[in-house]
Amino acid sequence: MDIVRFGRLYCAGLAILLLSAPASAQLIRIMSGPQGGSWYPLAGAIQGIVEKNVPGTNVRVAPGAGISNVIGVQNNKAEMGFGNSVSTYDGVRGQDPFKTKTDNVCHIATLYFQYFHAVVLADAGVKTGADMKGKALTTQAKGNTGEQMTRDFLKVYGLDYAKLSKVNFGSYTDSVSQLKDGHAQIFTLITTVPASAVMDLGSARKIQVLDLTGLKLSELQKINKGYDKRTIKAGSYPGQDKDIQTIGTWTHLMMRCSTPEDLAYKITKSIAQNVDGLGNVVAAVKGLTPKDLAIDVGVPYHPGARKFYREAKVL
Repeated sequence: MDIVRFGRLYCAGLAILLLSAPASAQLIRIMSGPQGGSWYPLAGAIQGIVEKNVPGTNVRVAPGAGISNVIGVQNNKAEMGFGNSVSTYDGVRGQDPFKTKTDNVCHIATLYFQYFHAVVLADAGVKTGADMKGKALTTQAKGNTGEQMTRDFLKVYGLDYAKLSKVNFGSYTDSVSQLKDGHAQIFTLITTVPASAVMDLGSARKIQVLDLTGLKLSELQKINKGYDKRTIKAGSYPGQDKDIQTIGTWTHLMMRCSTPEDLAYKITKSIAQNVDGLGNVVAAVKGLTPKDLAIDVGVPYHPGARKFYREAKVL
């Protein structure tokens, strides 16, 4: 075969391949949580669901955190993200710690509730939030909702970081180690119940999870309407012999409001029809119904999500 004929055949074959190639896939970037937490593998499960059930999508998962995810979705760093309702609520209203309103952030699905824990060493002499003055605290890194909630928690007791002896910011593992070693007396976090980090700490040291009085709850809700009252049932943790009143926040999925309505509709529908797969990753998600997913968290619904929930007659 001469070189001219080969070249013609090569070009013809290339043209056929180009004509038969699929159109460029729609890239969906999801900001999740730190590796080692529940959001990251949950985002991986959503990746599989969306790519399988919404043709033409290519989903990428990236680590993140509650507050930074809101900013990332707003600033087109991602199409979707996991959020905590209290932080997303702050964002869409332009409240601290956000500098401007995140007006391109919409809600598509409510997943599960996370409980705020203020865990103290039993011998630290801390019975209420007011007793935290002068004590050493460990909490999540800035940019995490748990850290923001910690500041709000201190505020209703007339405290801030400056009135504590020391504040450390890091991972759950680091915080547990600090209390085990006596380098901190207080550990604050938001998570599901029972929290593995708290169970780990409770296996090594006597601990107490602080009860939040009704008055302080109402003061917190004045700061942020996204806070909701919850009870940590007696027996959830070692040495806990009574129910504990606390606050918490919903974990939800957000999406850029500018995402096409049809795409948001299909993604919401695919998640709603495959919640059992998500429940294999995070037990709190298992068995969710469209009505559960449609819970109002104070953030505007994406029109595509609203369309699905109205079709499902839950909104």
